Amino acid sequence: MKRLLPLALLALTWTACQTDEPEECTLPNEGEVITTVTLTFTPETGDAVEWTFDDPDGDGGEDGMTTTAPLAANTTYTVVATLLDASQDPAEPIHEEVAEEAEEHQMFYVVSGANITFTYNDTDANGDPLGLEMTAVTGEASTGEVTVTLRHEPNKAGEGVAAGDPTNAGGETDVEVTFDADVE
Repeated sequence: MKRLLPLALLALTWTACQTDEPEECTLPNEGEVITTVTLTFTPETGDAVEWTFDDPDGDGGEDGMTTTAPLAANTTYTVVATLLDASQDPAEPIHEEVAEEAEEHQMFYVVSGANITFTYNDTDANGDPLGLEMTAVTGEASTGEVTVTLRHEPNKAGEGVAAGDPTNAGGETDVEVTFDADVE
């Protein structure tokens, strides 16, 4: 009997989604496969700077690598996040899916030590922050880290979440990357 219970549950799940209307079938959303995170910092004048995380074999294989370049002190940047699943050929632009499902996602930029402040430039249909487009303002020269996290189904009404604090966001982490941050 104990062996039949898992099979019965699997059959129930499978038959529950046998419908002519695919949107009526709701199975748990699997986490996004994200192998590449690129943040492009574009200043008001001058050349863009890129920070990249690349993990071509995905989660569970070899560790990914980050590359960063210094940001100029006392500068305002427009920041655009690009998220890719490079395990697909061609690479799948996950940021497009995140934008389409904006109500179910939010990116967080947590700064430690570096003199950088991030603010959201994009929102979902409810006016809650998304985080694929940000403004970054640097202050005086400093070093530290910026941890970028994409959460699936966060509690966007949680205390501090709209301001970019993931502490009360909940949800599931699709990707989390820590970049070394130098402001010169």
